[in-house]
Amino acid sequence: MRCQDLFAFVGTVLTLSFLRPRFRIPALVLLGGFCGMGLLLAHVSRVTSYMVDSPDACMNCHVMTDAYVSHRHSSHGRDVTCNDCHVPHTSLIREYAFKAQDGLRHACVFTLRAEPQVMKLSAWAVPVVQENCIRCHEERVSEVSRYQSGDQRCWDCHRDVVHGRVQSLSASPSVSRPALPPVTKLLP
Repeated sequence: MRCQDLFAFVGTVLTLSFLRPRFRIPALVLLGGFCGMGLLLAHVSRVTSYMVDSPDACMNCHVMTDAYVSHRHSSHGRDVTCNDCHVPHTSLIREYAFKAQDGLRHACVFTLRAEPQVMKLSAWAVPVVQENCIRCHEERVSEVSRYQSGDQRCWDCHRDVVHGRVQSLSASPSVSRPALPPVTKLLP
C-alpha cells in the first residue's frame, strides 16, 4: 500500500465519507460520546496506575486494603512490590498479557460487586506466585526441595509471610482504610 492510499483511507474514515451525509453528524456525535466515555472511564479507574509496579496501584480497589497494609508491614514490604510476586517474569509479553487478563477479571468482579469475602489466588495465579517464590528464593528452595512433595506450595508452610494472617475482608476492622474519592472529584 502506498502512502497516498493510506492517507486517502484515513481521510475517508475520519470524515465518515462512506456514510450518507445525513448520518455523518449523528455518527460523529456518537463516536465522540463513545470516545469521551472511554476516556472518562479510563481516568476514573486510574488505568495508568496499573502500568507501574507500585503497590499503591492495588489500593485502587478497596478490598485490597488489608493485603496492602499487611504487605507494607511484612519483611517483603521494603523491597518487593505486588507485581514481583503476582505477575510472571519470564517475558514481557507474558507479563503484560497476564496483567491484562487478571486486570479484566478484577474489573469485572469488582464492578459486579462479586468479590469473595475471603481473598484467594485464582487458579491461573497459583503457578505464577509459586514460580516467583522459587525465582527469588532459589537458593533456599534447593535446600528443602528434596523433602518436599511436588504438590506443595511455598505458602502451605509459610502462610503468614507477606500478608500475615489476613483471611477475609473483616479480618482487620481497625485498620485505617483510606476513603476512595468520589467520582466527581476525579473529574478535571
